[in-house]
Amino acid sequence: MGILDGKRILVTGVLTDASIAFHVARIAQQEGATVVLTGFGRLTLVERIAKRLPDPPPVLELDVTDDAQLASLAERVAAHVDRLDGVVHSIGNAPASALGGNFVNTAWPDVALALRVSAYSLKSLAMAALPLMRPGGAIVGMDFDASVAWPAYDWMGVAKAALESTARYLARDLGPRGIRVNLMSAGPIRTMAAKSIPGFDRFEDLWSARAPLGWDLSNAEPAARGCVALLSDWFPATTGEIVHVDGGAHAMGA
Repeated sequence: MGILDGKRILVTGVLTDASIAFHVARIAQQEGATVVLTGFGRLTLVERIAKRLPDPPPVLELDVTDDAQLASLAERVAAHVDRLDGVVHSIGNAPASALGGNFVNTAWPDVALALRVSAYSLKSLAMAALPLMRPGGAIVGMDFDASVAWPAYDWMGVAKAALESTARYLARDLGPRGIRVNLMSAGPIRTMAAKSIPGFDRFEDLWSARAPLGWDLSNAEPAARGCVALLSDWFPATTGEIVHVDGGAHAMGA
């Protein structure tokens, strides 16, 4: 019997089998969950990647900036599962002009897009899934430490800070409905999203030097296990929290 036995989990953000979201879906299935995926853009790619999971799940289209798709999400998910016990928010994007050391020159429209897709979407996704989350459940978002400024991360760092605040307010407002809202803050992983960040390679030596437990940038499993744990009933009284899965780097001064 797995820790997610009998649970229904919606996982967003699966694009390749290197993504944290893919490994969350895989481990969730291994732990007994029924999984539904969402994808944006290249759905045929997501469907192909989904076939690499132990039990290939349905894939639904979801653009978190499309109000019509958000409004219909619960109905479309309900065609596959009768409820949702957990939702994984693994969504983030910023225009190239918002990354790579261009912080002071980034125009507002590009900043606004980064904030909408990477932070406001947590609220949008939570509200879209809410009709199926009765009598409660868990929402888990993917974070990257926003307590400091990072090289090249720029407006995505600001978006992650907004994500963290959004999670706290959602925890406040959804707690009375029995819904926990937490974030998992991972160390850097060599995913497609990471490769789109100019200067990402600067994180490699930094994490190797700072993480007392060490850190493997090619291994998404520890971060995925952290998400699955937060989706489970083993954190029944934890909400508004940021759980770091980064080898301990966040706690080191140097």
